[in-house]
Amino acid sequence: MPFVQDRFAIGFWVDPPRDAHVEQRYKEISAAGFNLVLAGFQSGPLPTLFRLLKKFGLKCILSPKGSEAGTFPTDPNIWGYALQDEPSASEFPKLKVRAEAIERLHPGKLAYVNLFPDYASPEQLGSPDYVTHVRQFIEQVKPGVLSMDHYPIFHPDRDGRDRYCGNLAVMREQSLAAKIPFWNFFNSMPYGPHTDPTESQLRWQIYASLAYGAKGVLYFCYFTPGGDEFPKGGAIIAMDGTKTRHYAHAQRLNAELHALGPTLMQLTSTGIYRVKPTDNPAEALRGSGLVDLKRAPEDPQGDYLVGAFRHKDGRRAVLLQNYRFAYSAWPTVVFDAPLESVREVDKVTGKEAPIRDESPNMPGLQLSLGDSEGRLFLLP
Repeated sequence: MPFVQDRFAIGFWVDPPRDAHVEQRYKEISAAGFNLVLAGFQSGPLPTLFRLLKKFGLKCILSPKGSEAGTFPTDPNIWGYALQDEPSASEFPKLKVRAEAIERLHPGKLAYVNLFPDYASPEQLGSPDYVTHVRQFIEQVKPGVLSMDHYPIFHPDRDGRDRYCGNLAVMREQSLAAKIPFWNFFNSMPYGPHTDPTESQLRWQIYASLAYGAKGVLYFCYFTPGGDEFPKGGAIIAMDGTKTRHYAHAQRLNAELHALGPTLMQLTSTGIYRVKPTDNPAEALRGSGLVDLKRAPEDPQGDYLVGAFRHKDGRRAVLLQNYRFAYSAWPTVVFDAPLESVREVDKVTGKEAPIRDESPNMPGLQLSLGDSEGRLFLLP
């Protein structure tokens, strides 16, 4: 029996210590809107972990001790077992054997493996190129979920977002071919060459993932890890257990994911469209469900990412994201369907609502998009 994902996954890397404050720490995880814990960094009694997962409505991917699946602990709130992070292709045969053992001994549980990003070297990948690496992993290990980590650079003179989208494109293509969902880790703390992301930069990473069809997003990191690699700290929770500003960021963003999640889980990606400032939007958007994204003469050229989808009920969906993380956008949006038939999924309630013209004194339907904001629409 294969793993079946029943909700949009909102998780993270580096779980909090299972110490005297563990109950408060897991209460904070739930209050921040997370629903998935990758429990792999901390030691402590597993019955305590399982009790807290149940109490706070959380699921878990457990990093078990040992390699024999028959000895892995079981609990209804365990989604699966983490086998390895960023394996080389030479390790795929071993992972295949372990994944098959989990499927046989723990039916319905996920054999979880997280892959390298596309900027890993061929030596790290053990494959000639990234697409080959991902394809070989799927063919050999037959995962229930495809997962990778990619952390774009947001330096003023160095913008890594297009490459992040390129990595998402590979995940989208390969997960659709294999008919499995994909998740991805994104950056939520400073380290090495990575600046401390703003809330808008967190939002940009999340909504770009959604535009490509991700069924889960994973923050790197929740609890600040020790070691020389992270001297600034700055994860969602600091090393002393206090909340950083990223806690409130995650709480707001995760609330939107909870509202959109039930609809997102019913969507299958049918296309991805990039509208750069130099593009003719009407040409770039052909087949997307949007006919045009016009602008007022005084506004700058638009910069957008658009995901197109098919809903399980036969309707179409469009996720429109403002690609800019420092400026809002006010496009005049032209759908390929009558406006009275278009609905927006509300990011507070999760319910469908009629489209509201936000500038009724201007011609056409004008909608606002905050910095990095994405909005999800359903079309007939």
